[in-house]
Amino acid sequence: MSNIDAAEQENAILRNLGLSILRATEAAALVAGRWVGRGEREIPDTQAAQAIEAVMKTVPIDGRVVIGEEQRYAGVSLTGGSAVGCGGPEMDVLVDSIEGIRLLAEGQPEVVSVIGIARRGAMKDFGPSRYMQKLVINSLAAGAVGPEALDAPPAWVLGMVARALGKAVPDLTVFVLNRPRHQALVADLRSAGARVLLRQEGDVAGALLAGLPNNGVDLLMGTGGTPEGLVAATALKVMGAGLYVRLDPQSADERQALQERGYNPEQIYSADELVAGRDVFFAATGISDGLLLQGVRYHARGATTHSLVLNGRSGISRTITAEHPLKELE
Repeated sequence: MSNIDAAEQENAILRNLGLSILRATEAAALVAGRWVGRGEREIPDTQAAQAIEAVMKTVPIDGRVVIGEEQRYAGVSLTGGSAVGCGGPEMDVLVDSIEGIRLLAEGQPEVVSVIGIARRGAMKDFGPSRYMQKLVINSLAAGAVGPEALDAPPAWVLGMVARALGKAVPDLTVFVLNRPRHQALVADLRSAGARVLLRQEGDVAGALLAGLPNNGVDLLMGTGGTPEGLVAATALKVMGAGLYVRLDPQSADERQALQERGYNPEQIYSADELVAGRDVFFAATGISDGLLLQGVRYHARGATTHSLVLNGRSGISRTITAEHPLKELE
């Protein structure tokens, strides 16, 4: 095969890569959706990861899992460093087969299955980091503030974003994880007049809600998981949303481990610094109903899924409703 033919073949693969990984998140959602509200965590998480793995074996990439399911349960093989794909462009893969496993067990909204992909080496690897401070700004106001906003009073950030969106501060909604560490942040946001959407989990879904235009959420603030931040960055980069993060070690041991790896916990990163290049792809499929995506609907002839697919090469964002026959659920 000539170099020209190889390049054309790679371009064809990358053009459709978002839809290829969509099949994997759909497979995970179809499995996990039947466990919504049933109080189980391990069984659906394992089954969803296995469903993703089975599909990812057929995706035409030479893939390496950068962030996977190693912190979950035995029997889940999508761990960091594992290979996925059947051969093709070298890509790094981020997987969260069920983002919001506690929410799924309790029958809560905003549970999704997500995959992010970028060129090999394009994604930051923060090693031992578990948490990062995050600010996500709606794509319609992405340039309203810069990295200094991470250290600014919340009321100032709200004012700048409100001005960019042509809204009053009381018309803004801010997504915040419902954690004790955010009590002061929530109090400041409410004091400034903003509405606050609290969720126990769902860091990735919250970031997507904040990043997408006209979605009812304007910002995300607070500290959440580092893996979730990197997954969200693949989507937010394509959306053109504002994203600024800083590693936020929650213990002296975590801080020391980061410093030993050469990371400066005070450095602020943007989406482009977290995920480089334009060959970035993201797929999310709803498992339970939420503001972002509808959950899986089961019916006599099969099931219906609702998904979001983002292609960094083209900049296209697709919302896809798919009908799956009964045989696909067996």
